[in-house]
Amino acid sequence: MAHNFILAPSIIAADFTHLADELAACESASADWLHVDVMDGHFVPNITMGPFIVEACQRASKLPLDVHLMIENPERYIEAFAKAGAAHIIVHAETCPNLLEIINQIKSLGCKAGVALNPVAPASLVEDVLPYVDSVLVMTVHAGFGGQAFMPEMLPKIAMLRRRLDELHCAAALEVDGGIGEPTLRSAYEAGARAFVAGTAVFRHPHGIAAGIKSLRESIALDAS
Repeated sequence: MAHNFILAPSIIAADFTHLADELAACESASADWLHVDVMDGHFVPNITMGPFIVEACQRASKLPLDVHLMIENPERYIEAFAKAGAAHIIVHAETCPNLLEIINQIKSLGCKAGVALNPVAPASLVEDVLPYVDSVLVMTVHAGFGGQAFMPEMLPKIAMLRRRLDELHCAAALEVDGGIGEPTLRSAYEAGARAFVAGTAVFRHPHGIAAGIKSLRESIALDAS
């Protein structure tokens, strides 16, 4: 069945003792990307994974790796993640005083460039770079930990960015991350998002990864056009 949105399982919720098998299950169930959350313990209050895990994922799966840098001074690490196999590299607008320069750095390394916003960050922070990015990621939870509840107050921000991208005729994917399940995916889709990061709903679905992906795919009326 054709689908008109991107689904990116977040490996932060995977069982790392069986990571290769879980990534293979995502690929078999027709996930579009794999989302990798990189946290440094400074910008967000948690520490997760680095280029070594990205490189392992790249060897284990053919799916594009959507690498989300929730870190300070991301420009110091972009090249390492690109060499490890990232297809997309997302940085936070809040950490990048010279945001366009960092977007250009990402692209110069052959990766697609994205920009992310935490819940407290206004959409205006990314206004000037919308024509230059490949994705805009709206955090619908506070960055740092998985398993949080979706924040419905982020829906107006999603809708605002959708309108602005359309006005500028930008093809950037409008992505959301945090608390994504069947009802919240539907709400964010209706607000204008077209790429969805889901961790718990995929990797911890009671009937397995394939069932989790299938339920998310079926959570909205799909348009095969």
